[in-house]
Amino acid sequence: MKTWEAKILLVDDEPDILEIVGYNLKNEGYKVYTAASGKEGVAKAREVKPDLILLDLMMPEMDGIEACDQIKKIPGLEHTIIAFLTARGEDYSQVAGFEAGADDYITKPVKPKVLTSRLKALLRRRPTQDQVVPDRMQLGTLIIDPERYHIELNGKVLDLPRKEFELLSLLASKPGKVFPREEIMNRIWGTAVIVGGRTIDVHIRKLREKIGDDFIKTVKGVGYKFELAA
Repeated sequence: MKTWEAKILLVDDEPDILEIVGYNLKNEGYKVYTAASGKEGVAKAREVKPDLILLDLMMPEMDGIEACDQIKKIPGLEHTIIAFLTARGEDYSQVAGFEAGADDYITKPVKPKVLTSRLKALLRRRPTQDQVVPDRMQLGTLIIDPERYHIELNGKVLDLPRKEFELLSLLASKPGKVFPREEIMNRIWGTAVIVGGRTIDVHIRKLREKIGDDFIKTVKGVGYKFELAA
């Protein structure tokens, strides 16, 4: 994606961050929108349909976790990239962010060149209409349709965040194959994105909560594989 085509929504309750980061992003050719609260950010995301959202974690009224969760439920924003831009670096806050459906976690302060490099890497991974989409998969009572971004289990439609959907689709694409953790990380999050070591485990746990423990098996010391439920 070319930077002048990309729309970025910056959500932060600190005016200095909105001004400084927004200025640098505009200089890179991005179309920048801003919001000063989580509630305003959700409304702005629904209005402008951004390609990427930089979302502060700690905000009054509605924090970044809740805002991220609400944005992911807005029709048409299933493929929108969300990165937390925050001064907090504790592991638990990163896990909470990824559980809410975030794609990356960027700690403030961040140098402008580093930030734009991370954003370019994230935007390159955003699906485009001309990308090849895997065929519909029916695996027992589980149906995965990547083209429609649709999953059914036992006739019930499941609403999965984008990363969980991509992870399940990857594992289910080759039942029985063991996907090493490094391969999963590279194919789902990309080599240029820095995420915590627990990221995969968090997403696997969330998937098992929604589809049960029968489909995804842990291969200790290696990674994960998909098996048809008995």
